[in-house]
Amino acid sequence: MSYDLNSEAPTTLRPPRELRLQVKSRTAARGHVDGAWWPRSSDPAAEFPALIMALSSWGGPARHMAYHLDDWGPADNTLIVESWAVHLVGSRATPASTVVITGLNLEPIRLLVIPPATPPGPARAVLHAASRSDTVTSVEDILASNGVTPTGG
Repeated sequence: MSYDLNSEAPTTLRPPRELRLQVKSRTAARGHVDGAWWPRSSDPAAEFPALIMALSSWGGPARHMAYHLDDWGPADNTLIVESWAVHLVGSRATPASTVVITGLNLEPIRLLVIPPATPPGPARAVLHAASRSDTVTSVEDILASNGVTPTGG
């Protein structure tokens, strides 16, 4: 399955389990994030593999994923996705409500993470706001302007 991340419009990526993810086009304005992701839980083992697979067309197979430690449950340091190992780094140095995935091309993709318990209306508004081509607003401002309170952090 491939995804066109070079189109001008935000791309909604929907693998079989409907990954709730929207990513800016590569030509969009660079800001604090490149899009948003709305996971169903805070369990890294359940959520990270599908995200990593969906984003493999952005930067090749992911090799590194950083996440804010307080936003997620416990995780091993290495996650095997398909046939490659992804180094997971949970840290309070990574901004809250954010994940950063780096692939073989070393171009990181930064995603705003919508808290799993967020109601559908506000969550979809955040997905849209974070993936607009002109969005350069901070994670905190995107969440707050859509009435969403971050978890963790």
